[in-house]
Amino acid sequence: MIELTSGTFDWFAWIVLPLMIFLARIFDVTLGTLRIIFVSRGKRNLAPVLGFFEVLIWITVIGQLVQNLDSFVAYLAYAGGFAAGNYVGLWLEDRLAIGTYIVRIMTPEVGEILTQKIHEAGFGVTTVAGKGYLVPVTLLYVVVKRKSMMQIMGIIHENLPNAFVTIEEVKSTEKGIFPRTLQQDPFTRFGR
Repeated sequence: MIELTSGTFDWFAWIVLPLMIFLARIFDVTLGTLRIIFVSRGKRNLAPVLGFFEVLIWITVIGQLVQNLDSFVAYLAYAGGFAAGNYVGLWLEDRLAIGTYIVRIMTPEVGEILTQKIHEAGFGVTTVAGKGYLVPVTLLYVVVKRKSMMQIMGIIHENLPNAFVTIEEVKSTEKGIFPRTLQQDPFTRFGR
C-alpha cells in the first residue's frame, strides 16, 4: 500500500492513516484507563458506556490496520497512541479528582487547634485518645473528597508540621460532614 513511485507521495498511507490511528488509540486507551479507574472507585454505572466506545474505537482501528498490513508507520502510530492514551487517561483522571480519602493524623499533642482549623474549613473530624509507643497520642480522623486533599494537608502542615499522617482511599461513604461548597446538606447520603 505504501508507495513512492514515480515521484508521488501516498499521503493517506504515510500521514493520514497513521495520524488517525494514533489519535483513535489515544481516545480508546484513555477511555479504558478511565473505565478501570471508575470501576475501582465505585462508579460502576459509567463503566459500560465507556467500555462500549472504547471497543468501538479499537475495532475500527484494528480494521484499518488489517487493511494496511504493510504500513509500518501505522504500527508505530498504534503503539504510540497506546502509550499516549495511558498518559492522557491518567492525566485526565488526576484532573477529575474522583474519590474519597480518610486522613489519619497522629500526634503526641492534644490537637485541639488542628481540630478547630479543620472544623473552620467545613470538614468533620473525629478525635480519639490513644497510646503511642512512648507517649499518649491523639488520633484525628478526617474523611475528605480527593479534590480537598491539598486543602486538608495545608491545614495539617501549617498547624502540626510534625504529625504522623496516613492517607487511605475509602471505597464508599454514608453520611458525614463535608464542606458546603462540595455538598449542600452535609447529612445527606452521598452518592445520590
